[in-house]
Amino acid sequence: MYLPQQFRNTDSAIAQRIMREHPLASVVSVGENGFPVLSHIPMHWQAVSLWGENAPEHGVLLGHCARANPQAQLLASKPQALVSFMGPQAYMSPGVYADKQRVPTWSYLAVQAKVHTRIVDPHEDRDRLLKCLIADHEPSYAKQWRELPASYTEAMLNGIVAFEMQITDLQCAVKLNQHRPEAQAAMHAAYAAGPANAQALARWMEDIGLVPPAPVQG
Repeated sequence: MYLPQQFRNTDSAIAQRIMREHPLASVVSVGENGFPVLSHIPMHWQAVSLWGENAPEHGVLLGHCARANPQAQLLASKPQALVSFMGPQAYMSPGVYADKQRVPTWSYLAVQAKVHTRIVDPHEDRDRLLKCLIADHEPSYAKQWRELPASYTEAMLNGIVAFEMQITDLQCAVKLNQHRPEAQAAMHAAYAAGPANAQALARWMEDIGLVPPAPVQG
């Protein structure tokens, strides 16, 4: 992705946080006709392989899609893919600057990962992968899943293609006007008073030290 140096972030903890807090990723493969094929797939990041093997430096992503999705066959035949995560994002008004010779822009956090895909075939491994996603989003559902009839769970598992993606390269963009410190306080105030996506950016500005943390109420 286009990534100016001032917005390039190399803190692995920040990239991991973005992937965990915003798990719905865009998975891009190259189709048979050379045109990109894209699917929106929830992903689970973890530091180690599903099989306990040594993972690459940036960890692995676990996910699945419908067996009928053409991307499933592409990931099996062409394991290289691109996975993109979009974190909080919002418009930024030039009004945060004291001078008028400014233009509007957009603030955002994003992660882009190059991956090598490994299809998860055995039934028990697919079940284990699903439990990782359940643990992320609704841990209490694990009990309900275990109590469902085997005929039903097997049919559900047979209807998906599950995969583990080893991250071979990782880029993280944190575009929060770091190169314009004179406007950061005004930008933070504007975002803190805005809608939920803008408020999320205000919290990120606090978390990475661009502005002091907001005082605790009460």
